[in-house]
Amino acid sequence: MSLTHLLYIPVVVLLGFAVGYLLGMRAGRTEAIRQQARSRE
Repeated sequence: MSLTHLLYIPVVVLLGFAVGYLLGMRAGRTEAIRQQARSRE
């Protein structure tokens, strides 16, 4: 296993976590906004 390989794996894992976290935040936010709109009606 080369040095670039050792650096590449954690970077990809961290990027995956970041993207998943951002997508989860966005989904959670839109769901919360939907519920607020529903409760106002």
